[in-house]
Amino acid sequence: MLVENKVVIVTGAASPRGIGKATARVLAAQGATVVIVDLQQEAAEAAAADLGEGHLGLRCDVTDKASCEAAVHATMRRYGRIDGLINNAGITQPIRTLDIGAANFDAVVDVNLRGTLYMSQAVLPQMKEQKRGSIVCMSSVSAQRGGGIFGGPHYSAAKAGVLGLARAMAREFGSDRIRVNSVTPGLIQTDITGDKLTPDMRADIIQGIPLGRLGDAEDVANACLFLVSDLSTYLTGITLDVNGGMLIH
Repeated sequence: MLVENKVVIVTGAASPRGIGKATARVLAAQGATVVIVDLQQEAAEAAAADLGEGHLGLRCDVTDKASCEAAVHATMRRYGRIDGLINNAGITQPIRTLDIGAANFDAVVDVNLRGTLYMSQAVLPQMKEQKRGSIVCMSSVSAQRGGGIFGGPHYSAAKAGVLGLARAMAREFGSDRIRVNSVTPGLIQTDITGDKLTPDMRADIIQGIPLGRLGDAEDVANACLFLVSDLSTYLTGITLDVNGGMLIH
């Protein structure tokens, strides 16, 4: 059991085919107590119940600092500690540069970047007190290659911001034995992408992936498991690519 007796919060983890839910399943299977936070209380509770007994589902809007703090307080009341945070919550919009309006920009940056900051701020005081913790931030290959298949430039910008934020936090909190790392998925088959790929698009994309397939949510989940576990205790500030070789740099 790689994360036995650890308490790990996973944001945006109620979607059945999403990376967050897959990560929650992998963590629970490896012994963690998982706190699923999502916008809808009922969905979060149902997702937690799917994992078995002892897990917790909470409503949380990651763009609202008070909501993030409330979720952390509820976790502390229930379990008394927080060992890991997976900053998974995110949204994307397939909009080109000249069509990005203020509302589009704010929505994408708020969830992807501000949400990562607010949730991290909420857990860091407890991790500092414990002198131990691991935060995993979900970026994207889009941040590295300048655009993706579905996300617009504002999505790339937000996910690039996540990389910078994670590295800065890693530097700031390393002396507290708090590790902060990022994962950059390539094209992963989830609810967001599942119904948007035509057979021709899928074939063209796979031609550019050395491992010859699209990613599954479990591929990213396993990377998150590694980074939150004690297998990675000497890793902080890194970016772990999970893209099948789509981007080799």
